[in-house]
Parts: sequence; structure tokens; C-alpha cells
Amino acid sequence: MLTLLGIVLLIHILVPSSAHPEDLFLVKAGRFFQPLSAETATQEFPIAPELVELGRALFFDPRLSFDGTVSCSRCHQPSLYGTDALPKSVGVENRPNPRNAPTILNAALQFSLHWYGDRTSVEDQAAKSFLGPASFGNPDFASVKAKIKAVTGYEEMFAKAFPSEKDPVTQQNCGKAIGAYERTLLTPSPFDSYLRGDTKSLSAVAVAGLTEFLEVGCVSCHGGIALGGGEFRKFGILRDYWELTGSSEVDKGRFNVTNDPADLYVFKVPGLRNVSMTPPYFHDGSVATLPQAIRLMADLQIGKKLSEQQVHSMVHFLDALTGKLPAGYAVPPTLPPGGFQAR
Repeated sequence: MLTLLGIVLLIHILVPSSAHPEDLFLVKAGRFFQPLSAETATQEFPIAPELVELGRALFFDPRLSFDGTVSCSRCHQPSLYGTDALPKSVGVENRPNPRNAPTILNAALQFSLHWYGDRTSVEDQAAKSFLGPASFGNPDFASVKAKIKAVTGYEEMFAKAFPSEKDPVTQQNCGKAIGAYERTLLTPSPFDSYLRGDTKSLSAVAVAGLTEFLEVGCVSCHGGIALGGGEFRKFGILRDYWELTGSSEVDKGRFNVTNDPADLYVFKVPGLRNVSMTPPYFHDGSVATLPQAIRLMADLQIGKKLSEQQVHSMVHFLDALTGKLPAGYAVPPTLPPGGFQAR
């Protein structure tokens, strides 16, 4: 694998020496990051307008939960950039979730969902959330189906979204519809404009922060199109994270799913898009501010103590990852009317 120095040397070989320094640096950045694509559909999970319309309604509908209080949007609120701003989310009957809710924005870009990575796609996560004890809390999908059938308008929407199926109200189809909607929740940012060649889209301070991000080594985990979200890593490579954060609970990470000692304290690396807008940070929501999170990550994962100037410039770079909310998300839909079928 090429080191950062090796990449820099390669760039100088491939790019004419007369090139502008900004262009040289842009080429270097392009080795680690990719701009946001407008398309997240796959062959397995296509995006059709009818699917998205149904998924958007289901995403915002609390009537589908056990007690009628929880929708996907409760933990992923538009006003809070796809989060709920809580250290740990709260589900039906005020049941606490064990971990912090990551933003749903750009989530479809990641290779798995949840901090443990135990959901393979946004569709898988959405389908299974209906029966999650600390999320929707339904005992079985039959109860969810009864709630859907009681809402005037859903029957027609399901028929349009799944025209070849006689009885399309299934758990899998609910996941497909919500997932199709979530695949539209992309937030192009000034950094994407920068990667496409507009070097003026980032301030000088943000470019300095990007330089620090590369040189310090943050990019070793937070690269690619989502700036993370593509692998698992131990949280606390060099030091135990709970010692620094003061957390009273020790989460064993993917070990709780796999029972493999190699997965002890291992979590999915989160993507950093819109990170400035989504505190508190980490799987347990134990860190309130972005500067504190940057310092802790450098210490825990890389063993580096950052200066105030380094942190300041990195914050400006991460600010440039904030994009505009999609129109179909910023304003929740008017839901089809119908009676709530409790429990």
C-alpha cells in the first residue's frame, strides 16, 4: 500500500511541474475521497417514484409502532440533520436504546448499518426495525400489517409500488420502500464541489484542515465517498476510550454480535458527512462537541496530541462536509388518514 509520501511523489511524476499548487493538492485529495454521486440505487434495490413516495410516508408514520409514538423520523429528525441529538435514543414506551442514533443522511453509502454492522443495507435495517424491542416494539409483523391496513390510502400506495404482487403489505416490502426513500437522502456539500475541481469552494482554513486530516492520518479510516462507513475498527487502539470519556458503561462492540474475541470493542467506522451537525458523538453519545471528538480520536486511534490550531482547522474542514437537506426530507409529508390500531 502506498504511503502518503509515496502518493505525493507519484503525483509529482504524473502531474506536470508547472501545475498550480492548488491543482496538485486537489489531485492528492482525489486519491482518498470521491465526490457524492447522485445515484445510490442498485440492481437489488432500485429506486422508483412510487417506492420513494410510499417509503417517505412510512418513514414519518408513528402509527406503525407498538404504542403509536415512534417513527423512523423520531430518531432521525430533519431539524437535527437525521439524528435525535440524544446520547442514546428512546423508543416505544420510553425504552432506551443501547447506542447513539447515527444520521440517516447518506447512510445508504455505507457498507452496513448500525454501530455493530449487523444490518446489511438500509432496506434490511428498516424492515427489522418494526420488531426491534427498543425501536418500534411490535411483537410481530402481523400487528404492523393490521396498522397499515387501517390507514386509508396505504393500500393504493402499496399497490402502485408493488404492482405485480397480490398482497404487497409485507415486512420485506416495507423495508424496500423505506430503503428506496432513504437512498434519496443525499447531501452534496462544498467539499464535493471542491473534489470536482472548484478549488474556491473551500476556505483557506478548511483546506488547511483537509491537509491536517491527511497528514495526521484520519483518512486511514475516514476516506472514500462517505468519509468512513466502509470498515470495522477497534475503538481505542492505543488507549481504552472509556478512560478518556469517563463513560460508566463499557460496550464490547461487535463482540456482542459475533462472540469473537477479535471483535472486542470493534465498531463500524462512521461516515463524517454532516458531522458538524450531528452531536453528540461516538456510539454512546459520550462526547458533546466536535473539537473534543477530534482530539479524542487522534489520541485513541493514532496516538497524537493535536494543537489547538490543528483542531481549529480540522473543524473548518469538517464544516465543509455539511450539505443542504433534501427537499423531500426537510419538510415531512402529510400522511394518509386512518385509525390507530393500538397493540
